[in-house]
Amino acid sequence: MSISQLVGQVFAAAPAPDRSRLLEQLLRPMGVLSLLTIAGGVFAKIRFHSGWQDMRVPLQDAEGVQAGDISALVDRVQQVSIDAVDGLVGIVTASPVMASSAAAALLVTVLLQNARSRRERRAFMDGDPDFDPPT
Repeated sequence: MSISQLVGQVFAAAPAPDRSRLLEQLLRPMGVLSLLTIAGGVFAKIRFHSGWQDMRVPLQDAEGVQAGDISALVDRVQQVSIDAVDGLVGIVTASPVMASSAAAALLVTVLLQNARSRRERRAFMDGDPDFDPPT
């Protein structure tokens, strides 16, 4: 199962306030033109409705988003800002309701493993003398 599918499952099972936080995290790095091309423009409407500077996604806007829409958004966000996707770990683990699901546990595990692999790859590529590859 892909990261985008896992995020879609976690989103679908999350309570409305958590859905809003997930959306805020994912929408922040995205430009309007990109958002217009995803899920029929639903995310562009949310972005305009929630404000540009201090974005807060209203609960009613988050409730209108489907798991498949979130999966499509995550696919695009991964191309723009992997940090935004990695930031989902903090949101998921801060919510007892979300953190208790199997999909959330798997998502957090995968995101943490991917982040660790990227750090190790970066350290190796940079010739970091303190880099100790896993054995």
